[in-house]
Amino acid sequence: MKIPEYWLVDYAALEARKFIGNPKQPTISIYNLVDEEYQVAQFSNSERIISPSFPDLNLTANQIFNCAL
Repeated sequence: MKIPEYWLVDYAALEARKFIGNPKQPTISIYNLVDEEYQVAQFSNSERIISPSFPDLNLTANQIFNCAL
């Protein structure tokens, strides 16, 4: 389908340790399509999220995880 970018927001740290590390923690994984392959960047805690699709986004992973609905 060649989706240019997609996000996985694992707010409950359910993903396997091989994907989000040890100890497990809430993680945002951003997958970008580069030369027909997806490359992943992961963000957690106070790391600023970097997204090619949203270059002006100014949020940290914690700001997203701590949003009240």
